[in-house]
Amino acid sequence: MNHDERVLRELVSEYGRTYADEAGIRLKDTPQPLYRLLVLALLLSARIRASVAVAAARALHEDRLDSPRRMAGADWQQRVDALGRGGYRRYDERTATQLGDGAELLLERWGGDLRRLHEEAGGDTGELRRLLQEEPGVGPAGADIFLREAQRVWPELAPYLDGKALSGAERLGLPKDPDRLAELAGNTEPAVLAAALVRAALDKQVAEDCLRRAS
Repeated sequence: MNHDERVLRELVSEYGRTYADEAGIRLKDTPQPLYRLLVLALLLSARIRASVAVAAARALHEDRLDSPRRMAGADWQQRVDALGRGGYRRYDERTATQLGDGAELLLERWGGDLRRLHEEAGGDTGELRRLLQEEPGVGPAGADIFLREAQRVWPELAPYLDGKALSGAERLGLPKDPDRLAELAGNTEPAVLAAALVRAALDKQVAEDCLRRAS
């Protein structure tokens, strides 16, 4: 096992947990978990700690705001209150509006089912990324977050390692080529690899810890 493989082994062993797992989303290729992942991606894309975004996603789920129909049917204050309980206060009012508008668009355009959006993209990852950004509040960063995690159930995307994941690879002194990273990671799920690399990008201590243990 070479040095790069040891670094990735340490990284995945310690930090290889997807954000969907952290938010309690059992990701499947079905409408509700995919919608919950979209909401999580929107929350994570703001300039706020990932732990706060995850807590807010959990709070929305606890309030049963976990499908486009329920999200659209809730009033604005319900959404604000759930986000606030999760600690998502800096962006709660704007985000509550985006969640309502996004749920309505998803219902009108794709029948509340992100699998239809996936089908509309016709296997083109770039088009899929563009369509996701039609959702209010989902910009390039949010689309990337969604696709990093969705490759678990849409395997044709893999390895989906966006700029944030590759910046984690750079911090670890690893190659910045997605295929090469996937090869070095062996049997590691691409979604797990992506999440672990993002954690290294977001926290210098994560990278330093892995490099120390791999040396």
